[in-house]
Amino acid sequence: MKWYKGIIKSPLARASLCNLAAFYIRLIRYSGRWRQNGTDLPRQMLENGQPFIVAFWHQRLLMMPYTWKIVGGDTPFNMLISSHRDGEIISRIIGHFGISTIAGSTGKGKGGANALRSIVKSLKAGEVVGMTPDGPRGPRMRASGGVITAARMSGVPIFPLTFSITSRRVMRSWDRFILPFPFSSGSFSWGDPIYVGKDLDAAGLEEKRQELEDKLISLTQKYDREYGLDIIEPAGLDEIAKQKRPRRDAGDATQ
Repeated sequence: MKWYKGIIKSPLARASLCNLAAFYIRLIRYSGRWRQNGTDLPRQMLENGQPFIVAFWHQRLLMMPYTWKIVGGDTPFNMLISSHRDGEIISRIIGHFGISTIAGSTGKGKGGANALRSIVKSLKAGEVVGMTPDGPRGPRMRASGGVITAARMSGVPIFPLTFSITSRRVMRSWDRFILPFPFSSGSFSWGDPIYVGKDLDAAGLEEKRQELEDKLISLTQKYDREYGLDIIEPAGLDEIAKQKRPRRDAGDATQ
């Protein structure tokens, strides 16, 4: 989109876009009626000083700042965000809601190792980290192993999380990004935690990756069905093949 590329190149335009997005998120939250599902255990863990990782699909990113404000209280929340320009925009938007950023991704290479160290450090300090297991650019609703690696290294569980809303637009982006509409009813829904043992071999880690993917798909589709919404399916084999092709901008985003 040419207009978007023009915006992200301008510091003033980026600042205006971030302010507008933060205003829109607040409008969605306060004009709608929202309920919470499955919050008892994460709240109890936070009261006991037990941190965890929150995992949600990239398409559900928009309302996550308010999900955390309701459940997390004063516990610091960090979100893994890419260090490129798109990531900067997301970082500035969520900063309006008191959420900090860990720059980078959990992919291979020095940058991935640095991001993992920062994640583990935050978790060891009793903070919570949010990650999108299908970020930065897909395949849609297919979990990478980065979240599992972070959970194994830190010894904390992973909570699947989603939101659904009665009135929305599904964008034609790779992730089918959800744009909620004001004056709608919605829900923030937490799944059961996933524990990753430190002594798991490669096969065991793959089982946990698949478990996270399956639980997050099930949780997301369950509440979309409850609201009578069209179901968004994970990326098929053709889309996955496209995602595996080399990209010039294979920089990072939330992951």
